[in-house]
Amino acid sequence: MKSDILSPSANSAKFNYVISLTIIGIFFFIFGFVTWLNGVLIPYLRIACELNNFESYFVAFAFYISYFVMAIPSAWVLKITGFKRGMAVGLFVMAAGALIFIPAAMTRTYALFLTGLFVLGTGLAILQTASNPYITILGPKESAARRISIMGICNKVAGVISPLILGIIVLKDADIVVDKIKTMDLVQKTLMLDGLASRVIFPYIIMAVILVGLGLMVRFTNLPEIDTDHEDEQLIAANAGKNHVFQFPQLVLGVITIFLYVGVEVVAGDTIISYGKAQGIPLSLSKVFTSYTLTAMVIGYIIGIITIPRYIKQEKALGISAVLGLLFGIIAIFTAGMHFQHEFHIPLATLNLTLPFDISVFFIALLGLANAIMWPAIWPLAIDGLGRFTKMGSSLLIMGIAGGALLPLLYGRLVDVWNPHLAYWIVIPCYLFILYYAVSGHKIRSWKKVN
Repeated sequence: MKSDILSPSANSAKFNYVISLTIIGIFFFIFGFVTWLNGVLIPYLRIACELNNFESYFVAFAFYISYFVMAIPSAWVLKITGFKRGMAVGLFVMAAGALIFIPAAMTRTYALFLTGLFVLGTGLAILQTASNPYITILGPKESAARRISIMGICNKVAGVISPLILGIIVLKDADIVVDKIKTMDLVQKTLMLDGLASRVIFPYIIMAVILVGLGLMVRFTNLPEIDTDHEDEQLIAANAGKNHVFQFPQLVLGVITIFLYVGVEVVAGDTIISYGKAQGIPLSLSKVFTSYTLTAMVIGYIIGIITIPRYIKQEKALGISAVLGLLFGIIAIFTAGMHFQHEFHIPLATLNLTLPFDISVFFIALLGLANAIMWPAIWPLAIDGLGRFTKMGSSLLIMGIAGGALLPLLYGRLVDVWNPHLAYWIVIPCYLFILYYAVSGHKIRSWKKVN
């Protein structure tokens, strides 16, 4: 009869597995926490550094372009360091990026802020390149989907929390600051903006300390090292007639799809605060709108976990998500300026504040629901059948995250030359291409079929 009591070695292995899973979960929490701070930093730096819309969206550009620049170098770093040390390196690099915010805030130098964001993104690129395959390989293959789902929830919950925390700190009384500086002389204005800029110093010092602590923890804990080099040897016979990754249409089209998906995801999350302000909603209220978008993403992620693949295939889910994105985007564009009244009750005060809430803001937040399961749906479709080219294909997909750098920047330019709500037309062709990839693009296995 088989004993129900685990042996000491089995108990130890299970404990180490849980500890490893917890540490990687913390990493995915960090991904979400740091990434979605940009939604608050964009309006904050626009005020503190006196920027126009186009200039302010270089926040997203500096952060996300690091993925394009550093994806392949990150793979080289991991080849030298291994997964475990590589994750520690990524955390230390992120800490350095956070510390750059100190001189940036003290001098109110926008270029230094952007440098700090690029370094933060570089550390995240290393950490993501290590953590994404690590969580897949860490345990049994058949339970990998469950582990990835848990990591996704960690990521998105952090994305809900982080803009709330930073928004409370750096955008406190921001509407009052904006009104006051209009009537101040140059000296008074400079002093007030310097004070506003200094608000970011303490949060980023705390962030740097936490990142260094986590890096040391990873360096000296018993996280198992994983060797993936043997995979290429096992798959050496696959795709024998192919010489490079660009011979795989499903991958090339998948990289374009990832590029567009990340672009619209960042547009939905990072522009909604500024858009709300443009629609007449005070920053004291609109500063939480990024959290609404991320909450919609959490809901969508949970729906995906429940329904895929038990009730619906991943390609069908991707198609439905693209249709929802088109629908929500078009409604947002055509309902701008349409309001419903919402009454805000302020605790411990006699004043009840009634403000118009723009309907289009609600549908921009709902884009988070449409975007939620696109990443986990696109990724497996893009690398399907790559064999020994899977690692390089994965690096190219990470480079596709650069869509988060370019599309928000284009949105910011359209706002300056057009207007905030019509600039959202940028998302419509993106969702159309994602729909094409979901319906037929991912099935193409030869460029001859395309021609």
